[in-house]
Amino acid sequence: MAAAGFSTLNMEYLRRQSESDTSSSESEFNGENAEDLSYSDLETLPDFLLLRSNELRALQLDHNEILCLPDTISSFRNLVTMDISANNMTILSPELVKLHNLKTFIARNNCFDTDSIPKDFGLMSSLEVLNLGGNNFKELPPQVTELEHLRCLYMGGNKIEVINSSIKSLTNLEVLYLGGNCLTEIPAEVGCLHKLTALVLCDNQIQSLPPTLIHLQQLRSLSLHNNQISTLPTAIVSLNIVELSLRNNPLVDKFVQDLVYNPPTLLELAGRCIKIDGLPYSSEELPRHLVQYLDSAHHCVNIKCKGVYFSSRVEQVKFVDFCGKYRLPLLQYLCSPSCSTVISPSPSYSSDSEPEEEDNTKERMRRVLLG
Repeated sequence: MAAAGFSTLNMEYLRRQSESDTSSSESEFNGENAEDLSYSDLETLPDFLLLRSNELRALQLDHNEILCLPDTISSFRNLVTMDISANNMTILSPELVKLHNLKTFIARNNCFDTDSIPKDFGLMSSLEVLNLGGNNFKELPPQVTELEHLRCLYMGGNKIEVINSSIKSLTNLEVLYLGGNCLTEIPAEVGCLHKLTALVLCDNQIQSLPPTLIHLQQLRSLSLHNNQISTLPTAIVSLNIVELSLRNNPLVDKFVQDLVYNPPTLLELAGRCIKIDGLPYSSEELPRHLVQYLDSAHHCVNIKCKGVYFSSRVEQVKFVDFCGKYRLPLLQYLCSPSCSTVISPSPSYSSDSEPEEEDNTKERMRRVLLG
């Protein structure tokens, strides 16, 4: 499922976005100009519905058996929102293009692919919200990138392998949901979507992000979990992101695994005693390699500790503060696990709301997520 593992906070963020998308039009809907025929075992539009075609502004036809919208759909010229999800449709009627007032079109969980979209679909200039999630798209239909007033595009749970550079045309886009696809990279042109506030790329095979993301200064939510990301653009620190999800990426996995503490050897314990107690030593008394070893001691960063370490150390996460916001984790080295308990923990927060993990490594990973 495309949204599997999607954080509660991110879902809440997109829910608020969705509510704002439809609030202005919903105030105009009532029992007289809206019709809900979902779960009605329909195979086509009933006659009584056609009699109301001029007055209807909202129409729900989801979860039926309508394999294709009839040509009479063009009679519903005043429709503002329509939902045809879960009908096993394989093609969209070209007559759909004649709905010049349609702002929200939801067609989730059907069997659409690129060939299913009418060639003139891009002429639907009134469309602001388009949801084609859970279909069979392997690429973003070029007609979609012609929808110049589109604000929210949901294409999650498809089979999309590539995003074409033409996506840069969607300059009014605020929400882009591409989770649960087969993407391995994101084009640099995504950085042209300057109004973007939420970008969902989770559950793909993405290995890196383009540095052009720095141009998304309105971005507040970025979901990247369950990918193959090993590095992040350094410029990402300049973004004012509220939600950043990174779990289950090599970047985070390696970061947490490196935190495992290896107990000091007898050589290190002896060396620590010599350094801490200030015992004198010289090359006349000790072999040269031992003198070099003792000279390589590092002081613990804890100002309340006078300890030293050589190769055995504890790596503790401290978040770097940028203008009052904790953005990126910084590793600081301590001499022992007990030393970390006397340091005041740096403020940090995780961008993911997860159930409690029994495995300590997973729990630490959850806490280390960038935020």
